[in-house]
Amino acid sequence: MPSTLRPRRSMLYVPGCNRRYLEKAKSLRVDSVILDLGDPILIEAKEQSRENVVEFLSNKSYGNREVVVRVNDLDSPWGNEDIQAVAGLNPDAVLFPNIESKDHVIEAISALDNAGGSDVPVMVMIESPLAVLHAEEIASASDRIVCMVMATSDLTSQMSARVTHDRTALLTSFSLVILAARAYGRGVIDGIHSKLNDTNAFEYACRLGRDMGFDGKSLVHPDQLPYANDAYTPKYSEIAYAEKIIKGLKEANEAGRGTVVVNERLIERHNVKAAEKLLMMRDSITELENE
Repeated sequence: MPSTLRPRRSMLYVPGCNRRYLEKAKSLRVDSVILDLGDPILIEAKEQSRENVVEFLSNKSYGNREVVVRVNDLDSPWGNEDIQAVAGLNPDAVLFPNIESKDHVIEAISALDNAGGSDVPVMVMIESPLAVLHAEEIASASDRIVCMVMATSDLTSQMSARVTHDRTALLTSFSLVILAARAYGRGVIDGIHSKLNDTNAFEYACRLGRDMGFDGKSLVHPDQLPYANDAYTPKYSEIAYAEKIIKGLKEANEAGRGTVVVNERLIERHNVKAAEKLLMMRDSITELENE
């Protein structure tokens, strides 16, 4: 399965400074682990965090989970050293923060290539109004980009917007980034939910994001995992309908018809493509969870 289509129902940020959390992530039911060297790490812990991440990444002990490293900004004192340290260890991707243009993407990939990571996929963080407005430019910058990850807390702050249950202030940004990602075949992930004790709001956010077209949600606490995984896991009824769509149009085509009606809905070829993608994701999730 292409790396852009692998399960990313849940992407958990794990601070590189905390060895206990890095160890615990090995046993969590999470699709992607983001080993984090970025902004949340205190300055005095930056170098130790990098050493920890290099050690855990080298051990290859996260099973089939996707392992991503979020590095610091390239113009920070730590960004290039982060890249030099992890590029040769073959993470599943390097996540670059504060990407706002095609030039930023090219600069990031060049730094990764120069460090010996020419085969390492790239993820980009969309966390500012400018990044949202340049989403298409960013998504089209390179086929090395496998996923666009929204940083909704940063974006909300920079928009001077209010945090509401229905996420009204972010809906336009969501659509723009999702459209850009899909236009160029990239994965796309919703941002974190920072109010950890508000389970109802988190669950609502997961289902809203799913319905808008996100592949999954980034998380900051393991307690959020069950809700994200459930929201983004295809349901039995969806699987049954997908199988019925594929079978129905195949039989219609064999009978000389280009369309078919399934469950009172007109089905065409694009519906079959979506159904096939859903079944591929089901199979990949099953493989991951049966590890």
